[in-house]
Amino acid sequence: MIDSYRFGHMRINGQEYTSDLILFPDGRIRDSWWRTNGHRLAASDLADLIDSRPEVIVTGTGASGLMRPEPGLAAALTDQGIELLAHPTAEAMRIYNQLLQEGKKVGGCFHLTC
Repeated sequence: MIDSYRFGHMRINGQEYTSDLILFPDGRIRDSWWRTNGHRLAASDLADLIDSRPEVIVTGTGASGLMRPEPGLAAALTDQGIELLAHPTAEAMRIYNQLLQEGKKVGGCFHLTC
């Protein structure tokens, strides 16, 4: 579960993170996550997360929503049986936690700043 989010900071299970991160369905966390093209999210940026076979990937697009999935990413993931939900990070955090509580196999990737 994600405890809290504020610009540039996310707290998960009591630990503070200050860089973008990926949350895997098995509970692993990868911090210091960077995308190949900055504010563009591509399948290659999520390869390890996709390989973990989540039902849903929740994407936090930043406080102002500046990070965007590349055109076609959602459709490509749907073809693999993975739903992509992209929202500003505060909303994405709420959705991620809700899906976890519902027992979904959920992964997440979160841009913590802009």
